[in-house]
Amino acid sequence: MSGESQTISEYIVHHLTNLTYGKLPEGTVRYDGSVVGEGGQWTMAHGGEEIAAMGFNAIHVDSLAWSVGLGIIFCWLFRRVAKQAQSGVPSGFVNFAEMVVEFVDGTVKDTFHGRNPLVAPLALTIFCWVFLMNLMDIIPVDLIPHAMMLAGVEYQKIVPSTDPNITMGMALGIFILMLYYSIKVKGFGFVKELTLNPFNHPAFIPVNLFMEVVGLLAKPFSLGLRLFGNMYAGEMIFILIAALFSAGVAWMLPAGLLQIGWAIFHILVITLQAFIFMVLTIVYLSMAHEDH
Repeated sequence: MSGESQTISEYIVHHLTNLTYGKLPEGTVRYDGSVVGEGGQWTMAHGGEEIAAMGFNAIHVDSLAWSVGLGIIFCWLFRRVAKQAQSGVPSGFVNFAEMVVEFVDGTVKDTFHGRNPLVAPLALTIFCWVFLMNLMDIIPVDLIPHAMMLAGVEYQKIVPSTDPNITMGMALGIFILMLYYSIKVKGFGFVKELTLNPFNHPAFIPVNLFMEVVGLLAKPFSLGLRLFGNMYAGEMIFILIAALFSAGVAWMLPAGLLQIGWAIFHILVITLQAFIFMVLTIVYLSMAHEDH
């Protein structure tokens, strides 16, 4: 447990706080007692009060850095596999990558009923990227944050999918694609779909429009918040188990066994969440291509 002087609640709050960069407004009293001068100040936040003062323009530096870094790792690994691929029986990581590609391709063929060369590569990218972000949850909760504190970085959340900004940002990207293909494929039929379903009568257009718009907006929210909620809960359990190590020597063995058991179970959770996010993306894009 990092920081022996920390209480349990301080320990939990510290591990759930992002490394945040933003603009503090003029007159804000900082953690060291200094006051932000005229025009505000762009800086790294120290504590929840400064993060709240930064407002909407604050940037979670750690979530962005880890998600982009993991995306680069995914691209590098699969580019390496593509260069090594050859006829014959594959071996090693090439075999694993081909299994993943075939699995995703089969899922797309079974779920997506339109024709779009973007869907299969998008589904593969989403599955692998979300899985890698979720996989960071298996790393011991104190390892990287403690190492970063020794390097002078106060906060560090290493699981991007526990940040709603990341999961909702991905869901927003899918939502934009849904709207784009709905308009491209259906044209004016998309407007009729929103206004004449489920009641096919002009008198019910306001009711239909309200119901359809609510259902349409619910898709990105359910997509992003489902992933965030499951991963955040899993991370919280890891942190609570890690906090048991500070309860005394008698709790070290039970805490260690709990950590191992939850990590093994959580491997299933992170894989399932990546699969669900991918499948829902395919389903939503398939619905956008269905012209009635």
